[in-house]
Amino acid sequence: MPHFQANLDGSARSATDKAYTVLRAEVLSCKLAPGTRIVEGEIAERLGMSKTPVKKALGMLIHEGFVEVRPRHGYRVTEITLADVQEIYQLRQVIEPAAAELAATNATPEQLQQLRSLVEEHDGDTYEQRASRVIRFHEILAEASGSSRLAAILGNLLDEMRRLLSLGLNIEQSVNLQAGEHRELLDALLKGNHHLARQIAEQQVETGRMRMFEAILASLTSAGGAAESVVLRPHGSNND
Repeated sequence: MPHFQANLDGSARSATDKAYTVLRAEVLSCKLAPGTRIVEGEIAERLGMSKTPVKKALGMLIHEGFVEVRPRHGYRVTEITLADVQEIYQLRQVIEPAAAELAATNATPEQLQQLRSLVEEHDGDTYEQRASRVIRFHEILAEASGSSRLAAILGNLLDEMRRLLSLGLNIEQSVNLQAGEHRELLDALLKGNHHLARQIAEQQVETGRMRMFEAILASLTSAGGAAESVVLRPHGSNND
């Protein structure tokens, strides 16, 4: 009986993990766009499981801030406003230079090699692949700081960046430029120059912020209310 119960618990965890992994990936890629209504039954049927693991997975995403529950509307993917974007970059401006400074001292040879491979030219890559490498560079940089707490905080911000890069904004040129800029930061890390690494990271976050807001403002044809309340969604999305 205990062995049977263990199998049941394992199966439940496996289903919850599957639901969480799938839903999280769809939210970060904007396949489930900001503001999209989520119906437990529909997700459960699509994933071939009961509602229970889907509900648990949604609870985990609520805790992470990617899903919310609205009275009389049920579950919805959390929307992104201009104020959210500003806050993301303000936090990155504080945390990422610190990560770069620490990484100049603490990065392992394996992590430096990973960073080097991420800035290499890859002909024929799609925008999605290039954007994924850009985010992965920042993730490895955070891990190379040697601070698990810093890496966790920056990791959450980079998940938000994944959603921003998936909104369909005209930022392909910006993503392409970041590869070259990352080479400059990598060079400072390879030299162990923590002051320069911090300075370059500060500049790059600010440059990225300016490019992002230029792309957002260019995409807005009309905005009701204050700018901070403007909701960002992929082009052509039709949410409830």
